[in-house]
Amino acid sequence: MPLTTDEDIRQLLAEARTIAVFGCSDRPDRPSYGVSAFLQRHGYRMLPVNPQITGERVHNEFVWRDLGQIGVPIDIVDIFRRPIAAGEAVDQAIAAGAKAVWMQLGIVNEDAAARAEAAGLKVVMDRCTKIEIMRLGVPAIEPAD
Repeated sequence: MPLTTDEDIRQLLAEARTIAVFGCSDRPDRPSYGVSAFLQRHGYRMLPVNPQITGERVHNEFVWRDLGQIGVPIDIVDIFRRPIAAGEAVDQAIAAGAKAVWMQLGIVNEDAAARAEAAGLKVVMDRCTKIEIMRLGVPAIEPAD
């Protein structure tokens, strides 16, 4: 079952340190651009993923082609793709060993969620990371010494 309780969602966000933003845009008018900036300001290591702008930078972070290229542990894959395309992101998250997948507002893909859960990943659907962090009062991450 996808996470739905405030307690479970708060715990996931509080324990996460690295969030890959799948479908991150370099266009300031896109929701993924604003949310990724917020995640970064909140202290998360934000890793943008978008094959159309691979090698460029979004918020001073290198844009990766796919999750398999990243090579560091990923706590949450925050998915900004149409519901039908969310399955590709989930499959990459499973292969990359991510701990959780988060499908943004309006994104529901039950088949992809079931695959993620079967592989041991936590799942959140149809919610915004930024909204939930603010609503639940998840504290900012302090920089490591």
